[in-house]
Amino acid sequence: MAAGGAIRSRIGENEGFLRHKRLRWAKIATIVVVVAILIYAIDDPRPVPNGGSPYGYILGTIGALLILWLTALGIRKRAMTPGAWSLKAWTSAHVYLGLALVVIATLHTGFQFGWNVHTLAYVLMMLVIASGFVGIILYATLPRLLSDNRGERTETQMVVELRTLDAQLHDAAQSLDGHHAALVRDALNDDPFAAGFWRRLTGRFPRGATRSALDAFRRERPDAEQVVGLLERRSSMLTTMRRHMRLKAALEGWLYVHVPTTFALIAALTAHIVAVFFYW
Repeated sequence: MAAGGAIRSRIGENEGFLRHKRLRWAKIATIVVVVAILIYAIDDPRPVPNGGSPYGYILGTIGALLILWLTALGIRKRAMTPGAWSLKAWTSAHVYLGLALVVIATLHTGFQFGWNVHTLAYVLMMLVIASGFVGIILYATLPRLLSDNRGERTETQMVVELRTLDAQLHDAAQSLDGHHAALVRDALNDDPFAAGFWRRLTGRFPRGATRSALDAFRRERPDAEQVVGLLERRSSMLTTMRRHMRLKAALEGWLYVHVPTTFALIAALTAHIVAVFFYW
């Protein structure tokens, strides 16, 4: 029995947030959506369905509370706790209840749209959810891609390894002539962190002094085997680090879209609520 419990525990630990607790939050979100649709079908607001009916107000309140709760995930990430409300459970609920919000908010509108703050809040909500869907893909794939790229090393270990290579290259260049020593110095100044956000995101890094030095040594000084070997290792390390930065830039770029849109949604939602009660 103990062994079986340990196995189940390990399976739970390795289970992704999308399948957390055998899709617990997916099932809860599905029940919420089905109940909302059934009540909407039974409800008979006249003359047309709208958010001002009693059911519309109920859905609007639920939707607004859900939006505020879903926004709290950014704060929740700072607190690592186990159990039923672990970060994994919270993220799973965030995903599936966020998708349920599409149905809840749409039913709240009664499919009545126009050029007003109410529709603006709805559109911003849909943009936040759409960007959140992109975030799901990134969070589900990037950790594995980052791990495959860096192997057994951490980001800090890669930086330390690069600095160690640089020290070895510096020492090996002491016996070279002025021209080839200058090539090595240029290579040592080839900073993998100098690229801006757009270059990191697109992976369009310049050729770089390290690669140029390596090509020159292969043509002109193939006898300098130690320097050539170190430059090859440095070039390979730069490629790995730049791929690492590109993957991290994808998540960074997503945050640049998702977070500001979320704040815009909160502002529009506040205006929507104030307008509703002002004209009530």
